Amino acid sequence: MSQPVQPPNPPQQPYGGGQPADGNPYAGQQPTPGNPYADQQPGTPTGNPFAGQQPGQFGGGAPFAPPQSRGGSGIGLGVLAALGTAIVAAILYGVLAGSIEREVGYAAVGVGFLIGFAASKVGGANPAVLGASVVFSLVAVFFGQLIGMAMLVAEANGVGFSEVFFDHFGDLVDAWKELSDFMTYLFLLLGPVAAFGGARKAG
Repeated sequence: MSQPVQPPNPPQQPYGGGQPADGNPYAGQQPTPGNPYADQQPGTPTGNPFAGQQPGQFGGGAPFAPPQSRGGSGIGLGVLAALGTAIVAAILYGVLAGSIEREVGYAAVGVGFLIGFAASKVGGANPAVLGASVVFSLVAVFFGQLIGMAMLVAEANGVGFSEVFFDHFGDLVDAWKELSDFMTYLFLLLGPVAAFGGARKAG
């Protein structure tokens, strides 16, 4: 009787007999000696000179330098803006008071507000600029009252405004002192208060 034929031996696996796992023919391979990349962990970047840097290593995390605060030039411009606005506001206030022959509280508030707003808009929120705005507002309201009074005196005496205001300025100030009342001084105080409010609004 003939003997059953044994199946031939399976071919030897070229990489140590490991069976493919999930269709991967290299799953059972062992690291090859002499391979410099054998122990590398997956996902380790290579060839990137910036791979190990922490965010913000260059520049401390700030992409741009912070803006510099306004220096002395900003303060000077703010004071000049307060002065120029005070001159214009004083003239307008005086013309208005002389035209209607009385003082207007809202006009005094407007004078101070404009001075404080313009100064702080140009010079920034600086104590020196705010102080200049307050002082110039007081002076502007005072000169506005003098201008209005000079207009009335000039009209009553039939003389020119410049003669009363410039040639008899001392007499004009004395007349202002004699005619001043509570409302006159109140209007003087309204200007600086409004200047402070205008500066805060601009800031």
